[in-house]
Amino acid sequence: MRTYGCQMNVHDSERLAGLLEGAGYTRAPEGSDADIVVFNTCAVRENADNKLYGNLSHLAPRKASDPKMQIAVGGCLAQKDRDAVLKRAPWVDVVFGTHNIGSLPTLLERARHNQAAQVEIVEALEEFPSALPAARESAYAAWVSISVGCNNTCTFCIVPSLRGKEVDRRPGDILAEVQSLVSQGVLEVTLLGQNVNAYGVSFADPETPRDRGAFASLLRACGQIDGLERVRFTSPHPAEFTDDVIEAMAETPNVCPALHMPLQSGSDRMLKAMRRSYRAERFLGIIDRVRSAMPHAAITTDIIVGFPGETEEDFQATLDVVRRAQFASAFTFQYSKRPGTPAADLPDQLPKAVVQERYERLIALQEEISLQQNTAQVGRTVELLVAAGEGRKDTATSRMSGRARDGRLVHFTAGDIHVRPGDVVTTTVTGAAPHHLIADAALLSHRRTRAGDAHEAGQRPRTIGLGLPGLGAPEPAPQVVGCER
Repeated sequence: MRTYGCQMNVHDSERLAGLLEGAGYTRAPEGSDADIVVFNTCAVRENADNKLYGNLSHLAPRKASDPKMQIAVGGCLAQKDRDAVLKRAPWVDVVFGTHNIGSLPTLLERARHNQAAQVEIVEALEEFPSALPAARESAYAAWVSISVGCNNTCTFCIVPSLRGKEVDRRPGDILAEVQSLVSQGVLEVTLLGQNVNAYGVSFADPETPRDRGAFASLLRACGQIDGLERVRFTSPHPAEFTDDVIEAMAETPNVCPALHMPLQSGSDRMLKAMRRSYRAERFLGIIDRVRSAMPHAAITTDIIVGFPGETEEDFQATLDVVRRAQFASAFTFQYSKRPGTPAADLPDQLPKAVVQERYERLIALQEEISLQQNTAQVGRTVELLVAAGEGRKDTATSRMSGRARDGRLVHFTAGDIHVRPGDVVTTTVTGAAPHHLIADAALLSHRRTRAGDAHEAGQRPRTIGLGLPGLGAPEPAPQVVGCER
């Protein structure tokens, strides 16, 4: 499996892996030649296209030497490009879209039997993806989809046309999946949606009315699941961010003090052109209320530089909001013209050199702020969920890595203690850099967990058939018992 793009794609890849394993395939060891290679693609940025077709070109000689090898391309780019994938890479065997990932095993078998490429793109969701089996990548942290699709019309974004209108899972289905994961040792879940705080707008049952308090209620319900230590969510839309969500975050002990909320631009003029239905002062007001309720919350964001028509004044407005917001970190992007989006046809597309220069100024400012924010953490005690593969230099530095409750990455020294990914440790922050913290002090505590046991044994949680939309009135949410902390 090779995955490009957002967390939604990462979770879809877990489902694709679960489907293939259920059909009798086994995962090829890393670095070995696989009989089947699946690319789960992204269409949000141009470099994702280039990366996909570059990797497909690299596989062409292998395919020529071993015709029985199969290559499948799915996800958002496949949904967008359809037959164009085969025109650019005729050695591909299967092309499938975002709405029919459950068809992959059948399409592979059909391509093998017919000795001909199979392209199957459907226009609407065949079944809620969470109804499909998932082979989870982590023993300790899991993605849980609460919705698919998006009802927004941001002019730069192609996602709504590829993933469709928003459809929400019933709360009982979500909580049942979370409970299943926790029963297998998972300590942390991240609730996923293109716009999580719009949850409740469109349940699978069309007769169920909108519930504007559904997301806050879902966070509180997650707080009642015994053994679930951390709850995160991504990504909310500022236009629909309500105070009941802030209250639920602050009052539910296992909801992490972390918020990722895309800004995109600090210029009201640009926000209007992007069809982002909020303005800079509203965005900053939400941040103020979050910090009032959770003073140590880490707030992160997404920002686009060089949107069509952006002036130096507009860009300065973005820099001003970044200074006022004091983000812990920011994912910054140069505007990428995507065919099929309204922004692609706007006048005043900016020269690459102008966008690059502004991008570098934004990066420099955010790096300075991130370092200041992280330096303020030095001396604090942090609880870390130990992670696998987060620190590329861990072997060289004899450190391990983990995530603090606020989401910050911490590289720590375990000393002589046998710590596994999935265990929980507490330690003291001793150093800072813009993108991580250092904790070289002795561990204050180490808790071995079932997740650590599972990781050490090479076991991963699985979920099967949870969240299939039904007809009629929704079943009541299952009653869960949790600790009151």
